[in-house]
Amino acid sequence: MNLIGGLPVSIDALSEDCAREISSWQYEKPYDLYSHDGSPALIKELLNGSYYGATVNESLIGYFCFGESAQVPAGKKEGFYDGTALDIGLGLRPNLTGKGLGTSFLTRGMEFGIKTFQPRIVRLTVAAFNQRAVTVYQRVGFTIQGAFMNNNIEFIVMTCPLEGMDETNEK
Repeated sequence: MNLIGGLPVSIDALSEDCAREISSWQYEKPYDLYSHDGSPALIKELLNGSYYGATVNESLIGYFCFGESAQVPAGKKEGFYDGTALDIGLGLRPNLTGKGLGTSFLTRGMEFGIKTFQPRIVRLTVAAFNQRAVTVYQRVGFTIQGAFMNNNIEFIVMTCPLEGMDETNEK
């Protein structure tokens, strides 16, 4: 899958250097919810084996995480994460957001997750105010399954069944 300027995106286990870079990312309001604090605890989480760096020409453009790392704690308590789907989380480098790259970036991460984990359904959780992301996810085929509150922020859980995804995304 190509992303920026037709260049291929590589996805690999997250290195410590990439984890440190991601840990310093800061997003503009209202997306500052996704900003990172650079803490040792965050770097440790980023290196827990469930995070993968996305690079173009060896330059980090974003990351994906899969499984429990992609879940929001309150969603677990509300019963949204039942083990029937592969949870995916993603982050695009702050200076690349809002430039129309979301669909191809998400699709590339889904391709990697599907090949690696072979799920039948992919699930993601997004802050409800992030309509820019919700629109991208719906464009790819995700539908809203429900919502919950976490730290006074509403989150939406979305799923995408994978039957027929190969034909849709190859076009």
